[in-house]
Amino acid sequence: MRAAAADALAWTDSRRADFALGEDALASDGEVDRSWKPLGELAQVCATVARLTEPADPLHARARGLLDFAWQETHEGELFLRLQRLEPFATYPLEVYSVFASAGLRHPAFEQAGAVVARTRGWRLTEQDPTRRLGVLRAEERCGIHRFGQTPPELPQTWLGGLPEPWTFGRDAGYALTHVVFHLADWGRDASALPPDLAVYLRDWLPPWLDTCLEAGLWDLAGELLAVAAIAARTTGEEVPADDWRRLLAARGPSGEVPLNDRDLDELAAGPGRDGDRYFLHHYHSTLMAVFAAVLAVTRPAGRAAPAAAGRPGGQGAPS
Repeated sequence: MRAAAADALAWTDSRRADFALGEDALASDGEVDRSWKPLGELAQVCATVARLTEPADPLHARARGLLDFAWQETHEGELFLRLQRLEPFATYPLEVYSVFASAGLRHPAFEQAGAVVARTRGWRLTEQDPTRRLGVLRAEERCGIHRFGQTPPELPQTWLGGLPEPWTFGRDAGYALTHVVFHLADWGRDASALPPDLAVYLRDWLPPWLDTCLEAGLWDLAGELLAVAAIAARTTGEEVPADDWRRLLAARGPSGEVPLNDRDLDELAAGPGRDGDRYFLHHYHSTLMAVFAAVLAVTRPAGRAAPAAAGRPGGQGAPS
C-alpha cells in the first residue's frame, strides 16, 4: 500500500497545474467545485500525509511540496480575505482556509475578519445539513474561533449519528457518513474522538457496505470507506484488509490514478485520452482518497506498530 500511495501521489503531482486556481476564482459566478474544492481537497490530503510521515520520507517531501503549491495558489491566504469580503456569509473560504491553518499556514487578517462574521446570528443560523455543519465547526476550531467539543450537538442529526438501519445505506448516505467520521477524527489526527457507539456500529456494518461498493465499482466511495476503516483501526490496531485493497488497486490506471467508478472508465475509454481535463476531473478525488487511506493504513500513532498481516479479522475495513 505504501507503493500505491507513492504512485497515486506522484500522479497527483504530475497534474499539479490542474489544481491551479483560474482567473474566475473570485468571480461571483465562478465554479467553486472546479476551483476551490479540488485545491482544498489536495491541501487536506497533503496536510494529513505530511503530518503522518517523517520529514525524511519521500512521501512527506512530495506532500509538503504540493501543500506549499496550494498555499501559493491562494497568494499565501490573501485570496481568502478577498473572498470573505465578497461573500461574508459563505462558509467554503473558511473551510478551505482551515486546512492550511491546521498545517501552520495562516493569514491573521482573514482569521480576524472570519471571527467577526462568525459571532453574528446570521452566521450561526445559516441553514446547512448536519454533516456540513460539522465541517464548519471543525473549520472554526482550526482557526481558533471556538472549541469543537467531543460530541457536537449536530451529530445525532446526521445519518451515521442516528445509527440507522444498515440496509438503508446508499451512495449519498455513504459519502455523508465518511465525512462525519473525517470531521470527528480531524482527518485522522484524533481517531479517539469517535464516540464508542459509532465505533461499534461501524465495526459491524462497514465491511458489508465496503463490499457492496467494491462489487459495484464505486471506487471513490470505496476509497472513502477504506479511509474510515483505517481511522477506526488506528485505535484498535486491526490488520489491514488486503483483499479489499487488492480490489480497489486493480482498478488503477497506468500511472497509479484511481477512477471515480466503473461507468466513468467505460465513458473515458472513448474520450481524448489521459491528458484531458475530463480525465483529471474523473480521477483526482478518488486518487487523493487512495493516498489518504493508504497512508493511514501503513502508519500508526506513536507507540503502536503498523499491522503486518493481511485479511480482515472480525470483518473490519481499512482506509482508502
